[in-house]
Amino acid sequence: MGRTGFCVHPREALRRIPKVGGTKSVDLAKVRALEPTHVILNVDENRKQTADALAEFVPNLIVTHPLGPIDNLALYRQIGKAFGKQAEAERLCERFESVLRDVAKGKFPERGVLYLIWKDPWMTVSRDTYISRTLALFGMQTLPERADARYPKLALTERFIEQADIVLLSTEPYRFGRPHLDEVGGKTGKPAFLIDGEMTSWYGPRAIAGLRYLAEFSREAASPPAAA
Repeated sequence: MGRTGFCVHPREALRRIPKVGGTKSVDLAKVRALEPTHVILNVDENRKQTADALAEFVPNLIVTHPLGPIDNLALYRQIGKAFGKQAEAERLCERFESVLRDVAKGKFPERGVLYLIWKDPWMTVSRDTYISRTLALFGMQTLPERADARYPKLALTERFIEQADIVLLSTEPYRFGRPHLDEVGGKTGKPAFLIDGEMTSWYGPRAIAGLRYLAEFSREAASPPAAA
């Protein structure tokens, strides 16, 4: 058994599992030495050449590509079937659907948001990504409306930023922190907020907690302060 350096939950259990590099820098020699029967890949996170190399010595490659929250149901079942854990997968589906039904009952303010994932260069997400579709469930529509790339680069002076009500700085993959809030707010003229990147971009079991987190975030943290 092995993991990337980004696989960090549950922390205590994973400390005993060896790392095999990052999603874009998989150490194939370490993977081969572990003699895995299965490797889980993601279309956005892993390079095709990595998948091709793994296919030469790993019997089962499990390729995932969820593009929105509802895709978690198929993902749970895909992983459950691959590892003979169908009953556990169905329980996850039930938990996810229960929270999703609760979310659907909520009323969330509609807002245009600039969601930043990187600095130097500044980068955001397009609307065909898992992150954007997840935020949209909670009234947060990412900008720009159209983009040529799924994770476009941008300048903080782009015209479309005028349409944004708020700017969200994700805690991953770039480690945005509180010192960045004033910088980004000053450059865009918009209220800026930190948002937990795990809760917006991690599909799988983490997405259940993500739905709850974003319901609360949309109602409270993402509301600009009232004028004095």
